[in-house]
Amino acid sequence: MPDPLSASAPVPAERPLAGLLVADFSRVLAGPLATMTLADLGARVIKVERPGKGDDTRSWGPPYSPTGATYFESVNRNKESVCLDLSQPGDRQLARKLAVAADVVVENFMPGGMDKLGLGYEQLSAENPKLVYASISGFGSAEGASLPGYDFIVQAVGGLMSITGDAEGSPYKAGVALVDVLTAKDASIGILAALQARSATGLGRRLEVNLLSSLQGALANQAQAWLGAGTIPQRMGNAHPSIVPYQLLECADGPLAVACGNDGQFRRLAEALGQPHLAEDKRFDTNTARVQHRAELIPLLEQALSSTSAGVWQDKLTAVGVPAGPVATIDEGISYAESLGLKPTIEVRDASGQPAGRQVRHPISWTPAFEPRASAPPALGEHTESVVEWLRSLD
Repeated sequence: MPDPLSASAPVPAERPLAGLLVADFSRVLAGPLATMTLADLGARVIKVERPGKGDDTRSWGPPYSPTGATYFESVNRNKESVCLDLSQPGDRQLARKLAVAADVVVENFMPGGMDKLGLGYEQLSAENPKLVYASISGFGSAEGASLPGYDFIVQAVGGLMSITGDAEGSPYKAGVALVDVLTAKDASIGILAALQARSATGLGRRLEVNLLSSLQGALANQAQAWLGAGTIPQRMGNAHPSIVPYQLLECADGPLAVACGNDGQFRRLAEALGQPHLAEDKRFDTNTARVQHRAELIPLLEQALSSTSAGVWQDKLTAVGVPAGPVATIDEGISYAESLGLKPTIEVRDASGQPAGRQVRHPISWTPAFEPRASAPPALGEHTESVVEWLRSLD
């Protein structure tokens, strides 16, 4: 039966945020990732940077691509860069004109910093009551206002590192600036919700997002273990506190991730390993029992797995519906996504339309589809002349 959405020559849908203007006063990761999300969805994002230096992450390397620091490039595609010195009255006035004209302002100055520049929410919304204004900080605007917000510190003080690492080893941070990424997602959600509310009321609003709150909101079951049961989670390596087996298990040539989320999957695991009696053993026949007898079960599973390689076991377990997979490197992970038809990357192009490298694409797919934006991260001040000319025309 033909797909009614693909009849004849389909016309790409309009980008969801087309027509929206975002003034981006943020830097490093959380703010720029949030604004890149809006840009990927069609918004026009103008990034305000310091003359001569720009966003700190422009110098965060190696590694460097042929066009700059890969850290900066990872969160700044589809934007325009304009250099304004906010310590100078003339540039500050241009920044204000941009902010007043915008639908959305995103900033991550220290709390109160934008107010001192005449760019605070109350100051701008007096001229543009439809403005959605998002402030991102490390620890909020109350007692934590003076604390600098660095992902690593928040992972430490917020509890994430206490549950990451081997039980007998040192606490570890996540291998990516996870708190910044989570905060960017929260900021994007808040901005989109505020825009939806504005469509009904005609009024914008201010929202505040901070790294510590975003981290603790993402602790999910681990935080609720403390709040609901008084249990303080501890480091368990790659094991799961509430599901067994749900961890790395050693095979003949290395580890395999195995995730049995229910008793049926465990029965199939036991049968695939040639150990069907394990699923009948009262110590292991339910997940609750397996959690209680984890220390007895895991060596039995690894003894069976030691007979052959992780790759062979992955195929055998996947074939019977037991989730299993190797520990891949990032390049292998991207190749795996490609093999599944997920199209994980996008090719970006420079101002002349020439290819300028690959990036991880925005992860949402749409039906009807729209043509994704794919402009390379801007050079420092690349759009200063055109943006300043436009701002001056607003007089």
